[in-house]
Amino acid sequence: MTLNKIFDVAVVGAGVFGAWTAYQLNRAGAEVVLVDAYGPGNSRASSGGESRMIRMGYGPDRIYTRMAQRSLELWRELFERSGSAATSPRLFHPTGILWLAREHDPYCQATLETLKQCRVSYEVLDRVELQHRYPQLLPGAAAWGILEPGSGVLMARQAVQVVVAQAQQRGLKYVQAAIVPPGSQGERDRESGGGSNEESPLNSPELHSITTSAGEEIMARQFVFACGPWLPKLFPTVLNQLIHVTRQEVFFFGVPAGDRFGPGQIPAWIDFSDLVYGIPNLDNRGFKVAIDAHGPESDPDTLDRIASAHGLAAVRAYLAERMPELADAPVTETRVCQYENTSNGDFLIDRHPSFENVWLVGGGSGHGFKHGPAVGEQVAALIGGEAKVEPRFSLGTKECMQQRKVF
Repeated sequence: MTLNKIFDVAVVGAGVFGAWTAYQLNRAGAEVVLVDAYGPGNSRASSGGESRMIRMGYGPDRIYTRMAQRSLELWRELFERSGSAATSPRLFHPTGILWLAREHDPYCQATLETLKQCRVSYEVLDRVELQHRYPQLLPGAAAWGILEPGSGVLMARQAVQVVVAQAQQRGLKYVQAAIVPPGSQGERDRESGGGSNEESPLNSPELHSITTSAGEEIMARQFVFACGPWLPKLFPTVLNQLIHVTRQEVFFFGVPAGDRFGPGQIPAWIDFSDLVYGIPNLDNRGFKVAIDAHGPESDPDTLDRIASAHGLAAVRAYLAERMPELADAPVTETRVCQYENTSNGDFLIDRHPSFENVWLVGGGSGHGFKHGPAVGEQVAALIGGEAKVEPRFSLGTKECMQQRKVF
């Protein structure tokens, strides 16, 4: 079966990058079809799950601070437009974001300078003030902190679904189906060691359609593949060694009676020196804690979503030092998701080397959710010829060896 029309753009992947790309293109007047195998915000997706931080701090990487500023503006506009800003549960919680810094902490010092240059509101808290404001959170090795009072937490799964629903109200076509990996002579040439036309993408062949696993053909003039951990499976010869999909575990702990661990009492916090973060008891689901270190390589289709005993033990050991009231708290929920990591943590937003009308968008690398609106804007501008590929997001800068630089 074939959809009896040619769309302006087909977007594959209804996670936060794909949903916002489809939304921005739709608002610009394009006829867009959005395709996803499991549905927007599904439990296998990197954009699934309940909550994601939206922070402005990024060490020296002002490019991401500016994207986060723009994204928060667009998230707020979307929630106002959809009416969800006034409903319960809220989709953005302005909890504030607290950075826990060591005495000599180059990354947090660089974050301070970036926040200042980008005119982001912040407070610097010494150890005494940290203990006074947040007695639930022991400073441990932290000597000081940075508080971003205007930042907070997005309700991820629900927010992605709102993006797609808003676009559908404006005429977006949504199709739930798996896509067969695209193929072309250019792709076969690469596999056989033949010539690559990476240097001259405008001379590359075009992709005219994609096919679902049920045999349905979807035709479009432009294609965006924003399918996160599935990108290497769709384009193995181009991306298999450049995007690393890793298993990540998240735990929710039951809090004591009262509201001491709620969003009005404690901010979301980040301790990147130990690669751990925490999110308050939102929607009364429990206090969320996760270790941000990359886990083992995984397959998003077959990955068991059951948290491990050793993962829980590691988080409890951290809580015993940082939040002792929760060290023996009952586990109320767990999640196993995945990161899709580029070599250094930068995004991938670039043209496919073998198809002039195909764009690859991914590499969220554990920090991408907040940036969905800005990524969607950038992809829409690239397709419209109003922007050029940001060098840091180009395919040519991606390497096989992982050396994380963006947090």
